[in-house]
Amino acid sequence: MPTKVKITSVVIVVGMSAMLAAVVTDHWAVLSPRVEKLNATCEAAHFGLWRLCKKTIFIVEEDPQGKGCGPINLPGACSFFFYCSLYSESNVIAWHAGTEYNISAAAIAIFSLFFMIMGTLCVVFSFGKGRDYLLRPAGMFFAFAGLCIIISVEVMRQSVKRMIDSDETIWIEYYYSWSFTCACASFTLLILSGVALLLISMPHMPRNPWETCMDAEPDTLD
Repeated sequence: MPTKVKITSVVIVVGMSAMLAAVVTDHWAVLSPRVEKLNATCEAAHFGLWRLCKKTIFIVEEDPQGKGCGPINLPGACSFFFYCSLYSESNVIAWHAGTEYNISAAAIAIFSLFFMIMGTLCVVFSFGKGRDYLLRPAGMFFAFAGLCIIISVEVMRQSVKRMIDSDETIWIEYYYSWSFTCACASFTLLILSGVALLLISMPHMPRNPWETCMDAEPDTLD
């Protein structure tokens, strides 16, 4: 059993790393207006659970991938969603369109982090003698963490859709970036790890029906 737990722990570490990368970065989705002419500026944005970064980019040539305004890796101005107003020259772009969704997704991600911490503590303490029973709650905690992160992913998808559909924003094109991929990968790894720990912690089932009878104490005759 320790070998199975160690292998599962490695998968858990990878899943936790992917989740932490998704939570602390701002590249869940990239938004951009439709580029209709060259030698002009466009306003692109990328955002994560906590803040949105808006960038004004001068377009010299068309994007071969057809993703509109770019490249998005240039420096720009970032604003946390709790202070959700960004200024573009004389116009004010209101962020009521998706702010509540992002705050909800961030709150759900915090629950996922809590479940991950609890699961990690249970796995660490389970390596002690006679503490295999801690693997069962550890599996449940990691499964709950995976469920929370996928719920957060879905909330972010709704946030992107609302921003794109809103008349208050200028963006009409979008694509999901590497932070979004990390969140989806962490969901898969944490769910599989949680199920694996639950299966490992299950009591041994007899291979043959008579094993239980053979292990039973013999009856004594009075």
